[in-house]
This record gives sequence, C-alpha cells and structure tokens, in this order.
Amino acid sequence: MAINEDIENHETREREGAREPLLVLREKDRAGEDEGADQGRPWMVYFSTFVAVCGSYEFGACAGYSSPTQEAIVEELSLSTAEYSVFGSILTFGAMIGAITGGPIADFIGRKGVMRMASAFCVAGWLAIYFAEGALALDIGRLATGYGMGVFSYVVPIFIAEITPKDLRGALTAVNQLMICAAVSVSFIIGTVLAWRVLALIGLIPCAVLLFGLFFIPESPRWLVKRGREKEFEAALQKLRGKDVDISEEAAEIQDYIETLQRLPKASMLDLFQRRYLSSVIIGVGLMVVQQFGGINGICFYTSYIFEEAGFSSSVGTISYAILQVIVTAIGAALVDRAGRKPLLLISGTGLVLGCILTALSFYLKVHDLAADAVPILAVTGILLYIAAFSVGMGAVPWVVMSEIFPINIKGAAGGFATLVNWFGAWAVSYTFNYLMSWSSYGTFLLYAAINAAGMVFVIMVVPETKGRSLEQIQAAINTER
Repeated sequence: MAINEDIENHETREREGAREPLLVLREKDRAGEDEGADQGRPWMVYFSTFVAVCGSYEFGACAGYSSPTQEAIVEELSLSTAEYSVFGSILTFGAMIGAITGGPIADFIGRKGVMRMASAFCVAGWLAIYFAEGALALDIGRLATGYGMGVFSYVVPIFIAEITPKDLRGALTAVNQLMICAAVSVSFIIGTVLAWRVLALIGLIPCAVLLFGLFFIPESPRWLVKRGREKEFEAALQKLRGKDVDISEEAAEIQDYIETLQRLPKASMLDLFQRRYLSSVIIGVGLMVVQQFGGINGICFYTSYIFEEAGFSSSVGTISYAILQVIVTAIGAALVDRAGRKPLLLISGTGLVLGCILTALSFYLKVHDLAADAVPILAVTGILLYIAAFSVGMGAVPWVVMSEIFPINIKGAAGGFATLVNWFGAWAVSYTFNYLMSWSSYGTFLLYAAINAAGMVFVIMVVPETKGRSLEQIQAAINTER
C-alpha cells in the first residue's frame, strides 16, 4: 500500500506540475516532433527497423519451410507421416519456449543481445536441418529455429516501438507482420523449385544480415535508461532522432516515467494480475486471443485442403492467397498511423466475419447438394476476403498495440505472456481444425465467425486508441482508467 501511495502521489504531482509536456502541450509536442523530422529525417530509425525486421523475415522463413518441402524430405529420408508431423509441429513448441523466456532475457541483456541470441538458435537449427540424415536431427533443428522465431515474435515489435517517434511507430511496427507474410510467400514459391537442403541454407541469409546490421544500430533508449546507463541513453536517442534534433523534452519524458516505474518492485508473472497492471494485460492478451482463435492458423495451414474440398484449384487458390496477403498487409502498414488502430481492427473484424459466413455458406450448399456451381466461387471469395481482412488489421495491429501498452518494468513478463498465449492459440487452432471440419465443415466457419464478432465487441469496449501518443502517455492513460 505504501508503494502504491508513493506512486499515486508522484503521478498526482506529475499531473499538476508537469502536465504541460504530457497533456496540455500534446499538440506542441507533436509540432516539435514534426519540426525535428524536418531538420533531419530519422534515417537511423528506418535503418534500425530494417535490421530488426530481418528477424521477422526469419520468422516467416521458419514458418513457411515445411509446406513446400514435405514431399521431398519424406521421400529422401524415408520418414513416416507421423515423423514428418512431429517435424512440422515441433516448431510451435519451440516458439512457445522462446515466447516464455525471450521477454525476461531481453530485459536482462537488452533488445540487441536477445536478437543475437535468437539468430544463433536459428543458424544452429538451419544447419542441423541441412546436415540431417534422419528424423532426430530434423526435429532438433526445427525446435531450435522454433525457439528463435518465438523470441523474434516478441522482441522485434517491442524494439521497433521503443526506438520510433510516435508518428511513425504504428507503420514501422506493422512492417514486422509484412515481412513475416513476405517470407512465408517467398518460401512457398521458391520451395517448389529448390531442394529442401538449399532452402534451409537460404534461411541463414536473414540471420547474417541481422547479425551484421546490429553492429551499426543503437540499443533501445528506453531499455538503456531503465538499466541506469544515462550517457548511452542520450547518445542512442540522439542518434535515432538526428544530430541536429533537440531531444531534451522527449528524453525528460522518458526518464520521468522510468523513474516512476522504478519505484515499483520488479514484476514477475504473477504480478501481472495485480490491479495496476490488469488493464494493459487484458488488452494485450485479449487481442492475441482474438487474433488466433478467430481461425487464422487453421485456415492458413489448410488452405489447399479447403479449396480442394470446395472443388477449387488448390494451386491457384494458394498462390492467390500468398500474393493477396503481402499486398494487403503492406496497405495496412501504410494506414495504421493514419486511420488508427481501432478503426483498422474493426474493419478487419467485419471482413473476417463476412469471409467466414461466405465460406460456411459454400460448405452448407455442398453438404446439402444445393447450387453446386456457386460452391467454389463462394469458398474462394470467402477465404480470400478472410485473408485480406486479417492482413489489413488483425494480423499486425495486435502486435503494434502489444508493443505499446505494457509499462517497461513489466514489458518482459507481460510481453512474453502475451506471446505465449498467441503461440498456444496458433497450436490449438491448427490442431483442432481437422476435428472441427470432420464435425461440421460449415459449423467450423460459423464458430470462427462468432469468435471474430465477439472480438469486435472486445475491441469496441476495451481496446484504447494509441495513434499519435507517446508510449508514456498511452501507459499513463491506461493506468488512470483502471
């Protein structure tokens, strides 16, 4: 109670004595930021983002590897269906472990340090797959790459959010999802013409670019100031904003907020459920639940199967899916700082519900032998609408919001927990999809439609708009609303 009172008193004094830089001068702060951008374009922010999203590309390369290589690996190594199923699914378990441990490790050794560690795991994993002569080496390699992608899934959006100005944060954080989609699509396309061992070596390229690029970019300023490294904090922030930009106001705001949070004890996983953190945890974890349990991984992993069941060409449908996903994700990344997070989530949710309903209708007609000519058209329209809707908002925006809402003293534990929930949802949906389709093909998509509709209600009622606000302003607003 004493700690809580100290923090509340501090926040009260801050609101009364320092309201100007945080609230009253919000427009002034934005104008100053625009002026700074005019003085020197934040090229280091763009370059740092490029380096970081090589981890996102690696994520997509890991996720997209098993689909185009299945037949060749099974034939060359004489694997059973069960052995290859383990190889395909063990990636998710590695990612869960990476999600649990990546946050605390990032808090301890830094964002750059944990990206180096994740790259090392991916390099070791790809080499194990390349040299594999049996199922064991394949599984060890796949588990290692899964661990690396689990860490990347947490640290890349966090790092980008912590280094970018608020007017660029949403778009640059959304590039994370764009690179994942691009890598999955590229892996699918080139995997059809390259040997599976060569495709494993290609997975080393983004790791090499990332490891080399990390030597030239600064560490997260917010992590540095949390660790008490004041000179390095100022140097990193100045390097990111440009040498001629006045960083004093932004630096003071970050330092004041970190000093307030440092008065609180170090957060553990159980501490996340305390009242002062509960709002941000509900928002972050809730969005991950909505994203995954709306059916994306079941539909993503079994796209070919869905098209075949509906009587449509699986190759044409899957290629259309891959191309559309990349294009619409790029559009969403461009809009997230203009339209805002909530509008994109709601537009996305509407498209997800409609896509599920159209696909459910196609399977209903097929089951009851009605309007046979309409079944393939409805199925492909529903699936492509679903993918387009997911890519424009629900794919990227939950990661953007997750990177923004957690106070830095719980960011490792809370971000790791949210990422773990995301990976558990990915596994649960992909595991249950075939069982649900056996139960009722159209009922499966009606269930996903209902979950996505409930997700829209959650977004309307619970999720705040974070566009155009600093991380400190976002977190302070959530805390005062509890």
